[in-house]
Amino acid sequence: MFETQLDATYAWLGLAVVSVATAGVVAALPASPPPDAAGVAHTIDSVADGEYVATAEHGLAADRIRLTDRRIELASGGATARATLHGGPVTPVLAEGSGGDDRLRSVLDGVPPDAVFDDPEAFAAAAADARTGGQEWRAAPDRITVRQVHYEGYRATLVG
Repeated sequence: MFETQLDATYAWLGLAVVSVATAGVVAALPASPPPDAAGVAHTIDSVADGEYVATAEHGLAADRIRLTDRRIELASGGATARATLHGGPVTPVLAEGSGGDDRLRSVLDGVPPDAVFDDPEAFAAAAADARTGGQEWRAAPDRITVRQVHYEGYRATLVG
């Protein structure tokens, strides 16, 4: 009646091994999904491809961001996501105090370009300088803003 069943002991040992292995697999899974670079690229492209002046925002779930005139990269934890921009070259606008052109930041925030720049050529020159600026990793904001701007004969898609 109080005999130890040999089969039951092996069953318990097997169950313990499987439980430990399952716990190890679950602990190795990432805590969050990789950043959504494709979704951000789609938002940027939808504004850049438009015929009319437009503004859009897209929330970011990333720790770091690298934005060039043709590519966006997002990193969070150990995961990195990249996407190519198809809507033409965009103008990266750095946050205030980050060494970027504060005039472009003002235009991105909604100020008309003719209120910030002396003439369309100055606007075009500032946008060209921003596109050739440093493209290193930076801390990612909570959201990204995209604005297409037309200033007389010049058109630019500002992203910041």
